[in-house]
Formats: sequence, structure tokens, C-alpha cells
Amino acid sequence: MSKTQLLARPGGKGASTHNLHRCLEFYLNEAPFWFFVCFVSFCKIPRMHPLFTKADQLSHTAFGAAIEVHRLKGPGLIESIYEKCYLRELSLRQMAAVNQRIVKIEYKGFVFEEPLRFDVLVEDCLLLELKSVHEILPIHKAQLLSYMKLLDIPIGLLINFHELKLVDGVHRLILPGANQR
Repeated sequence: MSKTQLLARPGGKGASTHNLHRCLEFYLNEAPFWFFVCFVSFCKIPRMHPLFTKADQLSHTAFGAAIEVHRLKGPGLIESIYEKCYLRELSLRQMAAVNQRIVKIEYKGFVFEEPLRFDVLVEDCLLLELKSVHEILPIHKAQLLSYMKLLDIPIGLLINFHELKLVDGVHRLILPGANQR
């Protein structure tokens, strides 16, 4: 009997060597797969923001309310007028909305409360910043995004009532990572 036949024969001389080779072959072929499975299961997989779907649905109704206010009042008024009219329109549509809130802010272990002067928060999941300006600037978007981060709100609408057609003055912002599944 040859040496190869002896090693290959179960229970024969060298059977433990054969099993060792089979185990090594398994680990070399299968180990990358199992490493990947274990790695993925321990990684933080991004999840969709729990309020994203609700905010997304509400944004359509909220935009419709803004169109109604713009249709009745037109462009050119000051922001505070649009804000009051908009809050009334939302209440007529049975949508809960607030326009200021005291929030807890944490910075490097220091926690304090501060009133946040955002324009409109709808149903605790959709933040609106209302403007009546000639042009939306990057700082307006940055301000809305900062408020969204502080309040953990997935979607924000920046609405400029100064436009002749309101659709030209609407910007939709999504909190980074809020819409990933």
C-alpha cells in the first residue's frame, strides 16, 4: 500500500493527519465567509430614523398647507404673518404644531436648557423654517440642519414665501442617515 493510500484511508496510519488537512482546507475555504458574517453582525448597521416615514408623509400635507397660505396671502409679507397663518392652516388640518421649544443641549458633558426659536415643528417629526427673503442663502439651510440635529428631526422644509410660485422657494433637507434602511 502506498503512503498516499495509507493517509487517505480512514482509521489507517496517518488518519489524524488526513483529518487535519480536511480541517485546514475547511478553514481556509470557509473562514473568510464566517469572518465576514461575524464582522457584519457586530458592525453598526445604519437604520432608518424611526420618524422618517411619518415625517415624509406629513411633508406632503405640510407643503399643501403652505401653498394654501401663499395662495391666499401672496408673496411680499413679513415672515411672522406667514408663520401665524401657517400655524392656523395646520390646525385647520388637525396637525399638531409648535413654534418654539426649550431643549436640552449637551456639550462635552455640560448640559443646559435653551429655548430654541425654530419656526414650526409639526407632529414632533417635521421641522419647517419659513422665510420671506429675496434669495435663500446657504446659512438658511445650515440653520435648519443644525436645528434638525439638535431636535433629532429627520426631515426639514425650508419655505420661502417671497417667491411668485411657492414651489420655487421650497427646499427639503434630510438629516444625514435618516433615510437609510
